Amino acid sequence: MTPPQHPLHRLNPAFQTPVRFSLMAALGPATEADFATLRELLDVGDSQLSKAIAHLEGEGYLQVTKGYVANRPRTWVAASKTGTKAFADHVAALREIAGGA
Repeated sequence: MTPPQHPLHRLNPAFQTPVRFSLMAALGPATEADFATLRELLDVGDSQLSKAIAHLEGEGYLQVTKGYVANRPRTWVAASKTGTKAFADHVAALREIAGGA
């Protein structure tokens, strides 16, 4: 019989930076936001946010849509179903750790 695994082994490295964690938390399961809104909400620079989005998109956790509004380029970001599940699992592991499980 395998001993129970400590929840730290279920933490997802994709969410272990404050910006990536906060980005996923801000998006939630059914939210889409544009780049400028996310930048202001998270209080980070363009470069930090761009890197976080690119990393999470590469993991398949974000869906990124590019387009134009009044001839100005815009980027919209939403969590994918895979990303929502992975983030929920990560948060559950954090709660277990914080609860002393």
